[in-house]
Amino acid sequence: MVLNSLITSAPFIHTTTKKVFGSKIQQECKMVVADFTSGGLRGMKALSYHVLTGRWFMLFASLLIMSVAGATYMFGIYSNEVKTSLGYDQSTLNLLSFFKDLGANVGVISGLVNEVTPPFVVLSIGVIMNFFGYFMIFLAVSGRIDKPQVWQMCLYICIGANSQTFANTGALVTCVKNFPGSRGSILGILKGYVGLSGAIITQLYHAFYGDHDSQALILLIAWLPAAVSFLFLPTIRLMNTVHHQPKEDNRVFYHLLYISLGLAAFLMVLIVVQNKLSFSRIEYIVDGLVVFSFLLLPLAVVFREEINQLKAKTQGLTDSPPQLKVVTEAIPSSNVVEQEVVPAATTSSHEKSSCLRNIFNPPKRGEDYTILQALFSIDMLILFIATTFGAGGTLTAIDNLGQIGHSLGYPNKSTTTFVSLVSIWNYLGRVASGYASEIFLTKYKVPRPYMLTLVLLLSCVGHVLIALGVPNSLYLASVVIGFCFGAQWPLMFAIISEVFGLKYYSTLYNFGAAASPLGSYILNVKVAGVLYDKEALKLLKAKGLTRQEGKDLTCVGVQCYKMAFIIITASTLVGCFASIILALRTRKFYKGDIYRKFRTEDETIENEIEITKACN
Repeated sequence: MVLNSLITSAPFIHTTTKKVFGSKIQQECKMVVADFTSGGLRGMKALSYHVLTGRWFMLFASLLIMSVAGATYMFGIYSNEVKTSLGYDQSTLNLLSFFKDLGANVGVISGLVNEVTPPFVVLSIGVIMNFFGYFMIFLAVSGRIDKPQVWQMCLYICIGANSQTFANTGALVTCVKNFPGSRGSILGILKGYVGLSGAIITQLYHAFYGDHDSQALILLIAWLPAAVSFLFLPTIRLMNTVHHQPKEDNRVFYHLLYISLGLAAFLMVLIVVQNKLSFSRIEYIVDGLVVFSFLLLPLAVVFREEINQLKAKTQGLTDSPPQLKVVTEAIPSSNVVEQEVVPAATTSSHEKSSCLRNIFNPPKRGEDYTILQALFSIDMLILFIATTFGAGGTLTAIDNLGQIGHSLGYPNKSTTTFVSLVSIWNYLGRVASGYASEIFLTKYKVPRPYMLTLVLLLSCVGHVLIALGVPNSLYLASVVIGFCFGAQWPLMFAIISEVFGLKYYSTLYNFGAAASPLGSYILNVKVAGVLYDKEALKLLKAKGLTRQEGKDLTCVGVQCYKMAFIIITASTLVGCFASIILALRTRKFYKGDIYRKFRTEDETIENEIEITKACN
């Protein structure tokens, strides 16, 4: 009674906090801690409940969802199966690839759905779309249904790939909102697992189906991501919890990073060995079990962190005598309150009548922009241009790895190696850019757009290696392009959240991702695909042959992709120039304390919790 009356009457505790720390919440907290301290079966149940409903387990569930959410990056493995079984030329295959990229990156619909529904609805839609899209592709490629029209195949792969945006929005955006003070780290680790998912799914595919069965790989892509998302539907949710200090959160993130680095190192060694030796089915199964163990290892970190929190709660309830931490806050007089409330209603009415005018009158950087204010801002336009030419070029290289390797004379087994290398270095790029940009930002106030510029410059090295066609250089090109492609995403998503705020982040996040398929259409379909087919027809003409209807069109030689990647290199330099302009525009903003808002909120709520503990 004393505690409840204190919470109700205290003038320095906000109304929302009074609701959170009401009598019911206090009683439930006491019961959980009491059950935990009692030990035995009851204590284990209390611990399990606390872990399964905690935000760290929610992060673990998101890691697993992300670890199988990057099936779109595996197109290079099964694209040749689609090309030969359906009799496509390179332009048609690249058109299919474009619709894959379109579906994988245009997630505005998932963002809008997430604005009005809980995350489990978003994930549920993704489950249905993933299974339907890829299962229909499996039926078409395996000949179990009549050969679909090209537009139908484009629709199937677009639906299947678009499920990735629902997984990203449902899990990743929710994590960013639950950990707002560590956005660079959370984006780095989660998007890192997305990048690593190609190598993870490849090893699980070997464990389930063996080797040399691309049709089975498409089937695995259809059911595995859907099953994992369905399993964790109740777990992914927004939590009204007090955010820990960034230092405490970062300690846990670094432990998760070390685990993921161990997984990446194991996969890297495994790929090299598999490229040199022939594995039996038993060896593939053992490798798959080791990968699965690495995926479950973060549970140990989750349990430790949740147990530490329970112990802290136990200590807070049992320590005697309690030390009251007094918080003072100026209480506005009734006149001030009236002055604040009345204009608020007037302002709300005024905003509704002048919505269109406010589109071009956005708030300061870091405040919450509306969706239209962000979309029509110069900063978003510049970032969109940089991403279009930067991510579009690297995505074109990734989607064409299978055909590039074939045209340069690499064995078929190397295609899996290239895709796995891209996957692992994609992961390393995402993690490195997320963590490194966070360190440079917090310690040295280096704007994230500068980091994006460096990444785009580095990607030009990979494009030039492909254009020159130096023997065995495609392995290095896969590493460079994979790293740069992965590094772009955490930087872009963090920039969006920092410049435009978190209120409409789920929608703006997906709008930023839409730049990638636009670049892919320009550089992949209109440049790489057209030039490839042109060179292939030249080779047929030189041999005195003509293309037969229904047969795939193949080009062999360095010239197949040379001119295309020279153009891609030039376009990437355009993206670098745009990124430099954005860095100069936001330099003053990043010199300030961009996370001050969240630290102030956390300190206020933590002080209020100290009062409730002391009075308890």
